[in-house]
Amino acid sequence: MTDLSTPPLPGHLPDKRQVAASFSRAAATYDSVAELQRAVGNALVARLPHGLQPRTWVDLGSGTGYFSRTLAAAWPGAYGVAVDIAEGMLQHARPLGGAQAYVAGDAEHLPLQAESLDLLFSSLAVQWCSDFAAVLAEGQRCLRPGGVMAFASLCVGTLRELRESWQAVDGMVHVNRFRHFEDYQRLCDGSGLDVLGLEQLPHVLYYPDVRGLTHELKALGAHNLNPGRPGGLTGRARMTGLLQAYEQFRQPRGLPATYQVVYAVLRKPLEGGN
Repeated sequence: MTDLSTPPLPGHLPDKRQVAASFSRAAATYDSVAELQRAVGNALVARLPHGLQPRTWVDLGSGTGYFSRTLAAAWPGAYGVAVDIAEGMLQHARPLGGAQAYVAGDAEHLPLQAESLDLLFSSLAVQWCSDFAAVLAEGQRCLRPGGVMAFASLCVGTLRELRESWQAVDGMVHVNRFRHFEDYQRLCDGSGLDVLGLEQLPHVLYYPDVRGLTHELKALGAHNLNPGRPGGLTGRARMTGLLQAYEQFRQPRGLPATYQVVYAVLRKPLEGGN
């Protein structure tokens, strides 16, 4: 198992510049196919502690701003900041409103002042960060005592059906890699933040055919970005092999695509104790 308390070996996760460019290109199409993102983000909102009244919140990996607008509606008097690594997403989100500020920034090096936040919210963004310990350290730095960091991410087992189908075809890297859930547990436990909740839950989407899934991943900007991915167009023979291999997973509702979702709610201890 890779030790993610230090940056993983080169080639473990996608280059963040490619991630930013991919999501920038997807800004106009993202919302039309974001069923998973909506469901996961809403589930994360539902996990926020009761009675939370943030004066300042950040939507980290804010994308098109859907959950920035959700947070703004929940706490209309709070000051909201949307942070994303993809400039194209920020440009798309800004005219739609929700946050008071839109900032281009990296979760591992947040352009925010220490102890300036009461809530750091991040849904389906931090899986792209290679140094997750740094993400947690930035959360610990930027939160005020008693502040909450809530994130949803993806772990090993995500898109298992697609990965196994491609393995049957050519054995190359066609599906994005993710951390083990145990890495999230270990890093959260060692973050200096109190773990209020940490769990892994599967979320399954169904498609009439494989092309429906792959087209959706591209529209989201979440298609294969890993080092070692095959270059060029996928040949007809390989695509036919993929379609045949994926059919073994077909269920009455269609072809399943399983996402293993990590939900976490952490809190910065109060000064002098919990």
